Amino acid sequence: MSGPDLSGAPAPPDAALDALDRHYMQQALACARDAQQRLGEVPVGAVLVIGDEVIGEGCNRSITDHDPTAHAEIVALRAAGARLGNYRLPGATLYVTLEPCVMCSGAIIHARVGRVVYAATDPKTGAAGSVFDTLTSDRHNHRVAVRGGVLADESAALLRAFFGARRLAATGCGYMPE
Repeated sequence: MSGPDLSGAPAPPDAALDALDRHYMQQALACARDAQQRLGEVPVGAVLVIGDEVIGEGCNRSITDHDPTAHAEIVALRAAGARLGNYRLPGATLYVTLEPCVMCSGAIIHARVGRVVYAATDPKTGAAGSVFDTLTSDRHNHRVAVRGGVLADESAALLRAFFGARRLAATGCGYMPE
């Protein structure tokens, strides 16, 4: 009989939670595809859930709305707040296709979101553990449970294809520098 895992590694989610996380991340990926195809925005999508009900969703709209704060997470938080008539969203889980930035992490904390599940890490501005660890910092009055890597390959491929096409268009030729 083995004792408790004291390594500090997060316990793997149970099968039911994993299936739920994958289900809602698929919905977030659909929002990300919408951002790219319909709006020409960076393909990032977010879905906010309480229980088994989607209470808000969003995709990147910064270019479309001329608003630097219109990241997918913020759009989803605004939609949920308007729907519920409350800026606090305790017990909510936010599913997002890219690790939240510092701005979005601050909004998530202030909204009292209980859990964030993200797909791809953001090695440049990620604030859920990659570059910064804003969501779980003990310096805040609220900490958020975080799970990363859910459908990460799918999300990363979508982002790579988007930026690859942008680089290709910018060079004006078939050659795309690495």
